[in-house]
Amino acid sequence: MQAWLLDYLPLLIVLSSLLPGLLIFTLKEQQVALRTFLNLLGVTLKLVLVFLMWQGVKEGESYYYRIAFLPGADLILQADALSLLFVVLSSVLWLATTIYAIGYLEHSPLRSRFFGYFSLCVSATVGLALAGNLVTFLLFYELLTLATFPLVVHRGTPQSLAAGRRYLAYTLSGGLLLMLGVSLLHLLAGSPDFTPGGYLAPLLASGSILLQVAFALLIAGLGVKAALFPLHGWLPQAMVAPAPVSALLHAVAVVKAGAFGIVRVVYDVFGVEVVRALDLAWPLLFLAAFTILFGSWRALAQQDLKKRLAYSTISQVSYITLGVALLGPLAAVGALVHLVHQGVMKITLFFCAGNYAETLGIHKIRELNGVGRQMPMTSLAFTIGALGMIGIPPAAGFISKWYLGLGAAEVAQPWVILVFVLSGLLNACYFLPVVYRIWFGVQYSAWPSPQRLSSRFETHWMLLAPSMFTLGLILLMGLFASTELSPLSWSELIVEREFSFDD
Repeated sequence: MQAWLLDYLPLLIVLSSLLPGLLIFTLKEQQVALRTFLNLLGVTLKLVLVFLMWQGVKEGESYYYRIAFLPGADLILQADALSLLFVVLSSVLWLATTIYAIGYLEHSPLRSRFFGYFSLCVSATVGLALAGNLVTFLLFYELLTLATFPLVVHRGTPQSLAAGRRYLAYTLSGGLLLMLGVSLLHLLAGSPDFTPGGYLAPLLASGSILLQVAFALLIAGLGVKAALFPLHGWLPQAMVAPAPVSALLHAVAVVKAGAFGIVRVVYDVFGVEVVRALDLAWPLLFLAAFTILFGSWRALAQQDLKKRLAYSTISQVSYITLGVALLGPLAAVGALVHLVHQGVMKITLFFCAGNYAETLGIHKIRELNGVGRQMPMTSLAFTIGALGMIGIPPAAGFISKWYLGLGAAEVAQPWVILVFVLSGLLNACYFLPVVYRIWFGVQYSAWPSPQRLSSRFETHWMLLAPSMFTLGLILLMGLFASTELSPLSWSELIVEREFSFDD
């Protein structure tokens, strides 16, 4: 690979969605073909560039781009095995979500505005993944907040505007806490690059209290987007957004940005040694465990399908935080692979929820009765996604939960396994009745006339194809978890290369 490409590849990956997005803002609503071309061009370019980077990182090459920003705090884009895990997830699911959104918004107004911000959102997510230090991470973290707000309020209804205000109140407050934590660490240690094993060990003797304060500020700021209790309140309300936005929030961008940030802070800023020395893991572990059970419990009471999925996300994303807080290698593998598996499973469920809503006007769980006979392919995808969330093999969710359980046993925390068991039972309680309704319920009699039925497919093909694509990924990642190209194998590579668990 050419040397100049090695230097600029991280920047090009960010620009591959940023530049098409800026061009889309300038298009008129009737320029459908050009807007679609720019969307697909950005997706294709990003996937090609990410593939080149994946090959290089696998072979041990490094990618590093630095831009002067603040005294002692440059903006750095770099690629390592961890960042690439999130970049690949975001890029592949952006492809599916872009196709879905084009079909979903086919007859909607303000599409140029939507797809412009849509591209900015993905650019911020990828920039955040490639961030090489906390200052760069903070910049893209805040850009992500600003880019997603117009998507949440896209419909312009009183409900969506109220949800948008709530979203901003939470995420901007979280961003402020994150900025305070980053500023405190900058005063203590400067802004060095993310370092495997962390870079704060030399400060243990002289600044332990300040390090504890900084950790609390960082986790609180990241915990807003990761929807940790009690910072989760924005997420269920944001379900008034269009289905592609819900999929983006839950599987590709916002909640994953918070979870990914927690991974970086624990392993590449503080490091396992410092986290253990300061007794920082226990509060994070208990908070994540409580959030897992809380989210599952609240999901049981939700009769709106998207809100049930939202509380499920609150629970499922906290598996990542819990795995990180266990501070063991197997738990780390489980946390990282769950970041991928949960994203693919949850985006499938939201695609299916959008298909039901757009085709038959279904929003409530009671309206799903018998829908499997009307929309069998969508219902199959929903069923496999739900079973994967419960942790039933061979779906991908079983793999990550198995490794998290092994990780809890490895570090002698058997009570965490009990949390997983209780959460799995609650998952079954709020997903299996839905699946039963879909396939065996007496057909709901109040469906409106189908809006999107065609002579060949049960719904618009651009809504159905992404659901089938992600369904295939769920099964492939579960059935072929031991292969070299699987997210599990890559997660094991990350733990081997990037993290230190020396006692």
